[in-house]
Amino acid sequence: MSSSDDVRDDAFFEHLARASPSELRAPARLKARVYSALMRQAVKSAPLRSLTATEEAGHKLCVFEKFIQILPVGEKLESLNYCRFCHGRILGEGMDSAPIFWKGCPYADFHRN
Repeated sequence: MSSSDDVRDDAFFEHLARASPSELRAPARLKARVYSALMRQAVKSAPLRSLTATEEAGHKLCVFEKFIQILPVGEKLESLNYCRFCHGRILGEGMDSAPIFWKGCPYADFHRN
């Protein structure tokens, strides 16, 4: 590594240290992709908590999850990752300012913050 690389690296880290919190925010698209990857890993390791248990634990459900929750389905169907099939995920992962407005949707939350 040359000394010019060291200087450039030092300047980059100095810029990061002085940056305001708003400059250090990850793009919503990246947050959505990371969330999707984490959810895929979670499903591989164990079944997800049911929608009813998720809501009882104080987490919001999106309108589509709420619909599934009120249907007379078993625990197994209530434990699926419905975000995987939702167009909100596709929009959230692919657009900078996705037009997603549903309450309780993590992808909408990424684009609001």
